[in-house]
Amino acid sequence: MDGQSAADQNRDNDRLNKNLARLLPALSWAANYNRGILGGDLLAAVIVTIMLIPQSLAYALLAGLPAEMGLYASILPLVAYALFGTSRTLSVGPVAVVSLMTATAIGKVAAVGSIDYATAAIAMAMMSGLILLAMGVLRFGFLANWLSHPVVSGFISASGIIIALSQLRHILGIAAHGDTLPELVSSLAGNLSDINVITLATGLVAIAFLFWARSGLKPLLQRLGMSADTASIVAKAGPVLVILATTMVSYLAGYGAQGVALVGSVPQGLPSLSMPSFDLELWSELAVSALLISIIGFVESVSVGKTLAAKRRQRINPNQELIALGAANMASAVSAGFPVTGGFSRSIVNFDAGAQTPGASIMAAVGIGLAALLLTPVLFFLPKATLAATIIVAVTSLLDLQIVKKAWHYSISDFIAVVMTITATLVLGVELGVLAGIVASVLLHLYKTTQPHIAVVGAVAGTEHFRNVQRHNVITQNNILSLRVDESLYFANASYLEDYVYRFIAENKELEHVILQCTAINEIDMSALGALDAINHRLHEQGLKLHLSEVKGPVMDGLEKSDFLQQLSGQVFLTHHQAVTTLKHDEIEPYII
Repeated sequence: MDGQSAADQNRDNDRLNKNLARLLPALSWAANYNRGILGGDLLAAVIVTIMLIPQSLAYALLAGLPAEMGLYASILPLVAYALFGTSRTLSVGPVAVVSLMTATAIGKVAAVGSIDYATAAIAMAMMSGLILLAMGVLRFGFLANWLSHPVVSGFISASGIIIALSQLRHILGIAAHGDTLPELVSSLAGNLSDINVITLATGLVAIAFLFWARSGLKPLLQRLGMSADTASIVAKAGPVLVILATTMVSYLAGYGAQGVALVGSVPQGLPSLSMPSFDLELWSELAVSALLISIIGFVESVSVGKTLAAKRRQRINPNQELIALGAANMASAVSAGFPVTGGFSRSIVNFDAGAQTPGASIMAAVGIGLAALLLTPVLFFLPKATLAATIIVAVTSLLDLQIVKKAWHYSISDFIAVVMTITATLVLGVELGVLAGIVASVLLHLYKTTQPHIAVVGAVAGTEHFRNVQRHNVITQNNILSLRVDESLYFANASYLEDYVYRFIAENKELEHVILQCTAINEIDMSALGALDAINHRLHEQGLKLHLSEVKGPVMDGLEKSDFLQQLSGQVFLTHHQAVTTLKHDEIEPYII
């Protein structure tokens, strides 16, 4: 008994440990942490910190928020994700698209630069966190599959265009506004006479340097004798270099007195922890926007996480990712930040730099915290044009306008969805663009499934395989119609199958049997079952028999719960070859529709 009790206790402990590790994935990687892993994580943390500082400042500018809020959104959220996330190398924080969506949403309820504007951004982070957390608890991770890749790519590309245009006002040194392409172009064009030449020069030089630094800085440093690894780190610090250079020039040349917009005073120190506003009116106004930000942030993050995990033969859990991103956004809210998600560029950098665990993100959070404590006084003279240049160069990696050409050549339905999403985003704004993308994805799915591919099949000579008669030279029978339905049957496509069968039996008077090859049918709902019953009775009235072949187990379980099999005029065959062999009369070759 004692031995049995000990065994039971061990099993209970193992079960408890697995459940804890599932809820808190950090327990899994922390248990095996060692000095070797520490070295890789520390190097990655240094590189990501260098990259995150300018990004955090720039995306706060994009969101219309004070620069320090970008830093705040890059401290606790990194720690929260490291504790709850399942990706070993995903790096969370402010990202371009979510920052733009945040600015669009809170711009409707408060004026940019006001206390209410910052309050709304913090509340948005909390709302997004709670939505993501609830979705994770309810296991809504499958939502990542509801937005097709072409639609997501089209939305992000269109958002990148809007982001770049929105930052031109900082490059030109003029006042401009707008959330859509027509508004931005009109506003920019109307204020071109106010261009500040010094601001423009600063912005253009920063853009040119950042583009060059992407490919030219590392080779130059190596030619100067720097090692490849060190040169790579310095090259990734291009945005930091341009920030330091333009800040120094701004200070020495007195940019502030010449009308150049500067970042100005940035509070020094770590964020104070406090609960966000829970004003019901504010929350009701932001609810839809928070939901859209949550969905887009999750889709973007989980796609990056899956890509990086696959490279190391790891996997992520989408449901746990929802919980982790929810915790990250809630952590951002209580530390005066704004909505965050997994970022593509810095996650790739984190991965390439050798990060082995989320411990790298925790160390990066410490680095950002030190920057908030020590470096903020330097930012006073930083030109906003430099941050705008950083954003413009960063979002160029989001643009994938080739997706339109690819979709046109591959699938007209995907092409329509991509064009619809891009057009809606550019003309109507990012929120309606997201909705257009979701609607397009759902309509595409419904369109494709309401008209499923149905093939007349015949036997490949000398085999038991059956293939489409329009694609292969196959053997068919004059008394048998063999149909392969390449889709599950449900209410939306049931009548399509009926019409298809009735058309063929009307055109082929020698038919005696109709066999539905059910290889690709994973489900038959009640509406489709009713359609099959109607087909069965219609065929029976005309002296024909309906048969099924290769029915999957779960589908057969459902059919056995109804009286369909008792009413079936024909038989259910294990294989299609068996069905044709049993029912055939004379062979004819080929059978052409």
